[in-house]
Amino acid sequence: MIPSLLIANRGEIACRIVRTARKLGVRTIAVHSDADAGALHVRMADEAVHIGPSPVRDSYLKGDRIIAAAQATGAAAIHPGYGFLSENATFAQSVIDAGLVWVGPSPASITAMGLKDAAKALMQPAGVPTTPGYLGEDQSPGRLAAEAEAIGYPVLIKAVAGGGGKGMRKVDAPADFADALASCRREAAASFGNDHVLLEKWIDNPRHIEVQIFGDAHGNVVHLFERDCSLQRRHQKVIEEAPAPGMDAATRAAICDAAVRAAKAVDYVGAGTIEFIADGSAGLRADRIWFMEMNTRLQVEHPVTEEISGQDLVEWQLRVASGEPLPKRQDELSITGWAMEARLYAEDPARGFLPSTGTLDRFEIGPSYRTDTGVEQGAEISPFYDPMIAKLIAWGPDRDAARLRLAATLDQTLIWPLRTNAGFLAKALHHPAFAEARLDTGLIAREGDALLPAATPSDAALARAAATLAAPGPLAGIRLNAPRRLEGRFLLDGAAITVALQPAAAATPATSALIAEGGQVWQLLPWRAVGTGGADASDGAILSPMPGRIIAVAVTAGDVVTKGQKLLTLEAMKMEHSLTAPFDGTVAELNAAEGGQVREGMVLAKIEKAEAA
Repeated sequence: MIPSLLIANRGEIACRIVRTARKLGVRTIAVHSDADAGALHVRMADEAVHIGPSPVRDSYLKGDRIIAAAQATGAAAIHPGYGFLSENATFAQSVIDAGLVWVGPSPASITAMGLKDAAKALMQPAGVPTTPGYLGEDQSPGRLAAEAEAIGYPVLIKAVAGGGGKGMRKVDAPADFADALASCRREAAASFGNDHVLLEKWIDNPRHIEVQIFGDAHGNVVHLFERDCSLQRRHQKVIEEAPAPGMDAATRAAICDAAVRAAKAVDYVGAGTIEFIADGSAGLRADRIWFMEMNTRLQVEHPVTEEISGQDLVEWQLRVASGEPLPKRQDELSITGWAMEARLYAEDPARGFLPSTGTLDRFEIGPSYRTDTGVEQGAEISPFYDPMIAKLIAWGPDRDAARLRLAATLDQTLIWPLRTNAGFLAKALHHPAFAEARLDTGLIAREGDALLPAATPSDAALARAAATLAAPGPLAGIRLNAPRRLEGRFLLDGAAITVALQPAAAATPATSALIAEGGQVWQLLPWRAVGTGGADASDGAILSPMPGRIIAVAVTAGDVVTKGQKLLTLEAMKMEHSLTAPFDGTVAELNAAEGGQVREGMVLAKIEKAEAA
């Protein structure tokens, strides 16, 4: 076994690799940028090396610095994780040339499978079925248009060096082809430095099926069965599962055997994934499944394969890199149960899935079968990197058990103040089409707003939260409507609402309450807390009702103010919120400056009440 390992990555995959390496007695070295100096993967490793500023181009993509860090710390090997330099053949060769062990396939294998057109050309003589299309060298617009006509519309234009949906366009009619081609090429050139494309027949009811393969340096190649990654948003995987729903034994044997042939065609060593596109219109059939591409690395979704096979794929990687044969023969591998994985991101589905950055003041994952994460409570989700918070994995004896277990985890997840896609994921898991395994890659796009979580909590959840904020006795904003009915004014994520209260209020009221329901989180504040009224009950503290940016400060410390006078303006969620004086008095404290970012609940100012004349 290799004695020491530098992990050329960050976040949850770096933490994942550290855990397995520690189990095997392998010393670990982390690398980090400025932004990740205090990150979890840095603290988990035995040693850590700073490799540059926060942007990835200045740190995690600096192969020379990573190799220098490995040499300086005496590392024997480098594991690239996924993303960053994991499929960079030049970096892999540099690692080998430096006398280090590269935990991955050979540079030749990476190169052979790195371009979609070249990979397909290799697969055909190996007996691996490929999607009907055009892979030719002639890239002239006229030739491509003619080939599209011959294939038959609709067709798919794909960048040969593409990934993640970039450089990809569906074209429905000949009149649209020229504009789509030009757009695709511009995007491909900008993203990959290569504007060459291939053409494929568009599959009307596509399912994304992939097979986990593994090879060693002794000529052995096995598969660890398939995964279904059809639930996608803008070509990005959202929820993955293993095995694939509706996969019978004969079709599984056909697709998995094809994946093994594909790996053998490039003398593959290590972990890899063969990705297929399936026409699911008549169920999964071996003659309607075609090769798309190969990923020459460990996949984000590898945990679902681990859970159904009982194998640790990172351990397999380290053993193979150490020169050992594969831990299991094909006839020793089998499927047990069902597994699903959801990718939990700091993003706001209600705002077009825009990333949400900041500090994880609350980070509570619901009861979870397995959580792979690179963050913890108090960590910062930086704008420099992918906003993934965690991968939530559930296992069950069958698909429905795994699905419901994962949904329950998401339903009870509480993350604040960042917005997350937990509610969106929970809705997707509960959606009838997904529950019944009526899958294809267009499901999310078709359903649209039906998968967006509730904009507000239920009345029952609101009432429970409001009760924790309602002090006994007078409360600003509360009025008596009837002998047995109280209503209180509150701020729900900065918006004023009225909530019916139970007659019995909390003995010791809280200053704010978080409402977690269906994976969504809201903050409820008493109306008085942000200085919008309630002179009799307020202590004069002006609290930020939500995370945001101060765009105007109208007072300075020591100013005399009157009730209702504007003190500050907060911009949050594309809206401006005026914070006003709760009563006549003096600005005793001012903790806000124009342009400053503030957290929910932060004391921005304090007003001392004017003494009665």
